[in-house]
Amino acid sequence: MDKVPILKMGDTLILAIQVELHDKMAIRLQEDILKEIHDTGARGLVIDVSALEVVDSFMGRVLSDTASMAGIMGVETALVGIRPEIAITLQEMGLELKGVHFALNLEKGMELLQNIGEIFYGED
Repeated sequence: MDKVPILKMGDTLILAIQVELHDKMAIRLQEDILKEIHDTGARGLVIDVSALEVVDSFMGRVLSDTASMAGIMGVETALVGIRPEIAITLQEMGLELKGVHFALNLEKGMELLQNIGEIFYGED
């Protein structure tokens, strides 16, 4: 089974989803992310979906649930790289991604989480 690598930069976990995820793989990724948060004490999570062609309702729900679970663990989540057609699809499905911050690309997502860290944790 393919595995999406989860990288750690400072106190932020970064993953770039480069392959279309079937349902079982998406659930496994969610479990891997939560375990990595627990094991590393990360405070930020950036999920890059720029390589995905399709984000269906299941994948959208997995992303939303993952961000919610990460939030319960004290982690802010940024979803980056959403292309216009995916944004339209998510909106048309009425999917609310509560607890998720959005940024255009990975760099902007990292900046966003840095700014949030400064606000919540008093970091410089």
